[in-house]
Amino acid sequence: MADKTEAATSPWTETKPTALLVLADGTVIEGKGLGATGSVAAEVCFNTALTGYQEILTDPSYAGQIVTFTFPHIGNIGTNAEDAEDLNPAARAGAVGAIFKADVTAPSNWRSAGHLTEWLKKRGIIAMTGIDTRALTALIRDKGAPNAVIAHSPDGIFDVEALKEKARAWHGLVDLDLAKDVTSGQSSAWDETPWVWNEGFGNQGETWMHVVAVDFGVKRNILRLLAGLGAKVTVVPAKSSADDILALKPDGIFLSNGPGDPAATGEYAVPALKTLLETGIPIFGICLGHQILALALGGQTVKMHQGHHGANHPVKDHTTGKVEIVSMNHGFAVDRNSLPQGVEETHVSLFDGSNCGIALAGKPVFSVQYHPEASPGPQDSHYLFRRFADAIRARKDEMAPA
Repeated sequence: MADKTEAATSPWTETKPTALLVLADGTVIEGKGLGATGSVAAEVCFNTALTGYQEILTDPSYAGQIVTFTFPHIGNIGTNAEDAEDLNPAARAGAVGAIFKADVTAPSNWRSAGHLTEWLKKRGIIAMTGIDTRALTALIRDKGAPNAVIAHSPDGIFDVEALKEKARAWHGLVDLDLAKDVTSGQSSAWDETPWVWNEGFGNQGETWMHVVAVDFGVKRNILRLLAGLGAKVTVVPAKSSADDILALKPDGIFLSNGPGDPAATGEYAVPALKTLLETGIPIFGICLGHQILALALGGQTVKMHQGHHGANHPVKDHTTGKVEIVSMNHGFAVDRNSLPQGVEETHVSLFDGSNCGIALAGKPVFSVQYHPEASPGPQDSHYLFRRFADAIRARKDEMAPA
């Protein structure tokens, strides 16, 4: 192994860098470190959202990724316990690294309960500032999302050659099943309802339907919206069998978002889902759940060049003709050309024309690639949860004794 060396002092700063981003091609980008110390290999992506950095960094779909924020001022609103999206904060499921342009300033928001720097340290997220995020974003756009290592050493001493080798050796997200690492360890009930201004989150009252949510890396607000519509929600692990799920007597089955390669997760998720599809129970999928559903119906998924990560993506719903502004976070996509007869494309990205939704003709089975539970300003996509509830209600009415 190479001897440890001090990173060269950047000509643009008076002090030596305390953080490095080392790309698999050998490129070394210097910055100022914050958050956790050490180094971690992951894929680098960029996110164009202006707000919601805490929700982004705690989204389990970002496992195995380093998030570059294109908006320069991250951290101004601080952090709080309410904005976490991972189901089990102690497991620290979510992004492993973060890259910011400007230094994190003191929080200035009435909901803040802590500084972002300390929160990053507690979460185990390695971060860096002082980066030309516009140039890094352009690199990702042109060359694709690179494998890299992000490293933070307060003394500025790095084994640069070892970091380069670590970046080159990382296998990447293709063929990687990360859902098994972020899923729930056991089944659990959920009864928290959506946040209300000046009141906070609520607690569920009476329920009229039972939804079993298969947790591939589920976000909290998805479960809140289901509970808010009157669903008794049971969360089950990603590897739950069809028999396990059916034993719970669900009125509807939800397939959650999650990280990694859907083809890898599909090795155990697809066989179970194929059995569930035969029951006629309404099924709704989001993100990875959308991709798993497509695989179970005979489609295929592909790795994207740079992925979709942001809160300003325009998507057209072919079923209504409307355009929604949505939140996205995915590096894999459903190949529309692989969809078999009987599987309809319902939504499409207006950025690049990629598939963003499917439905099984004549059946209460549908899914979307984006995140309808997110509220990136408007709440354009919450109707999908009501569509799912309506499908459940219709089936319950159909099966009710005459």
